[in-house]
Amino acid sequence: MELTTKRLTLRPFREDDVEALYACCKDEEVGRNAGWKPHESLLESSDILHLVFLEQPTVWAIERQADRRLIGSVGLVTDSARHYGSARSLGYSLGIDYWGQGYMTEAVRETIRFAFRQMGLDLVSATCYPDNPASSRVLEKCGFYLEGVRHRAELLYNGQVKDHLCYYLPHEHAMKQEWFAEK
Repeated sequence: MELTTKRLTLRPFREDDVEALYACCKDEEVGRNAGWKPHESLLESSDILHLVFLEQPTVWAIERQADRRLIGSVGLVTDSARHYGSARSLGYSLGIDYWGQGYMTEAVRETIRFAFRQMGLDLVSATCYPDNPASSRVLEKCGFYLEGVRHRAELLYNGQVKDHLCYYLPHEHAMKQEWFAEK
């Protein structure tokens, strides 16, 4: 299923996305903010494409409509902290060349609309690292509440242990957001 916004198409990943995925994921800053090792080769990106992105009904490639360029990813996955069916966790990453242009806020808002309108969820959660204020800002612009800090929450590929800022957005609060009713 494809979702569209003013400037973006959120679409399923395809086999031919390997080079674009590598271009987005090879940068150290992107990996550091998303919690994974920067991709070192097309083969590594191909493996990750097959393991993580392909055939996931609620994980999308973010494609810029103006030039049909893949610029990132956004998705809803199982929320490991909430063990019931109507909650999901939001995850996203964006190529460094596209930071600061509002693309991720636009993609997250459309994903949230889908989560509550089509999936019938009652809560969407998200986490980010305390040293990633841009990600926190995206979540805040989308109406998420800061739930708290999960200390020493994740061991990264480089041996560093990071805290998580934990956010949540309940259905009833999302419905009150001015942007939610735009479509």
